Amino acid sequence: MTKRAAPKKKKKLREDLEVNRRREWRFELPLKTVIAGQLPQGRKFREETKLENISSGGAYFCLDSGVVVGSKLNLMIELPEKLAEGRKSKLYVGGITVRLEKPNIKSKRQGVAVRFNKAFEVLSGSKKRIPKK
Repeated sequence: MTKRAAPKKKKKLREDLEVNRRREWRFELPLKTVIAGQLPQGRKFREETKLENISSGGAYFCLDSGVVVGSKLNLMIELPEKLAEGRKSKLYVGGITVRLEKPNIKSKRQGVAVRFNKAFEVLSGSKKRIPKK
């Protein structure tokens, strides 16, 4: 006869905790970001925005540009100077649009969720354009 493990008891969460089913922690960091990519009609765009949140696997922000799910985007994120010993630096990372939110009625800006590619680059100094990869 084999022994069976006792069923695990479900732990009750405190009422002030939210359940987060995501794989990575998200951080609300309103960092200045330049997004560049191509629209479905083939026209290239470049737009300045602020991140709403970021994780090791992706980011969420709002755009006016009208991208679609599956759009390849490049992000140039201004990093806080504290991270680079007082120097200006930017994180360059590419990604793909995985989710879109309905446009805001007032501003017409659309929420965009991007999943990052594995490759990234940190640029130091005051380089203003997104490098081509």
